[in-house]
Amino acid sequence: MVGISGGIDSSMTAILLHEQGYKVSTITLRVWDYMSAGCNMKNNGCCSVDEMYSAKEFSEKAGFNHYIDDVRADFDKVIVSSFVDEYMKGGTPNPCVMCNPNIKWKYMLHKANELGCDFVATGHYAQSRFENDRHILCKAVDENKDQTYFLWALNQEYLSRTLFPLGGMTKSQVRDIATDRGFVKLAAKRESQEVCFIPDNDYRGFLRRRNPGIDEKVKGGDFISTGGEKLGEHEGFPFYTIGQRKGLKIALGKPMYVVDIDAATNKIILGEEKDLASIKMQIGRLNLIKFSEIPDSIEVQTKIRYRQQPKPSLFRMVDNDKAEIVFKHEINSITPGQSAVFYQENDVVGGGIIIKRSKE
Repeated sequence: MVGISGGIDSSMTAILLHEQGYKVSTITLRVWDYMSAGCNMKNNGCCSVDEMYSAKEFSEKAGFNHYIDDVRADFDKVIVSSFVDEYMKGGTPNPCVMCNPNIKWKYMLHKANELGCDFVATGHYAQSRFENDRHILCKAVDENKDQTYFLWALNQEYLSRTLFPLGGMTKSQVRDIATDRGFVKLAAKRESQEVCFIPDNDYRGFLRRRNPGIDEKVKGGDFISTGGEKLGEHEGFPFYTIGQRKGLKIALGKPMYVVDIDAATNKIILGEEKDLASIKMQIGRLNLIKFSEIPDSIEVQTKIRYRQQPKPSLFRMVDNDKAEIVFKHEINSITPGQSAVFYQENDVVGGGIIIKRSKE
């Protein structure tokens, strides 16, 4: 059962598995209704109605049974509501990370079990192997496309049933495969980089549509210096994120950054770039992949953003689902709500959601 979006990666995943001798079926999940949600970009997202029809047309042309599963209600409840809630707590969420286990794999495996499919597959650039009774998630060959950062929340059951056919390839090789097999338009298709339910990339507008009256609830809060001095008023804490410099609409004679957000008091703390540096953070909602447990501290390399090289750090458990990461060197803009993923070379040790950071 291949999860297919209408794009080149998932489509070539289905083709490659078919060529390897698998009996392939495809499934597209309908997660969002752009027009009813008030989005000003009609059917322009990666999971739009147009893309669903593209996936259906491709599947029929290739001879695959294609299924569409309407999961909008669950997606809204589990992913979109959590996205809004995280901003309203002063965090900065990463909805794609949570969508993978709670929506994509959940419904792909449900349909796979219904039809008697042994495996599910996606077009993610990642690899996996079985070692020491663990299914281990590993980086893709193409480091520029590696997507393990978004897959850390997959549990052992999900990984045991998942194939990643593109993990050993580069993006250019995948485009060549599409071209060689006659899918020229697909090979040239532009990729979407936005959150699927915010295709115009305007999360502030989305929060306003989702939460009418939000401006009245949160406006008029204070910008505060790291020393506690009031610097001015902001537009509402949900509209800012750690590390932000542009769009503050306040002139202080030197570059200033959002270094902390206090949702309880509606305060935004501004500081200089050096004030963004931290050496330690706590993460929650922990999911271990390479090991079933980590009784002592271990050395890892940790990413706190997708487009970032992993940084040397020390991992140690705090309790069953929390851990502390201590970096070898200070790191900027650790952001609550974002994912932290820790590696040993190419292997994903695990990941979690950043709760807080500290300088010491």
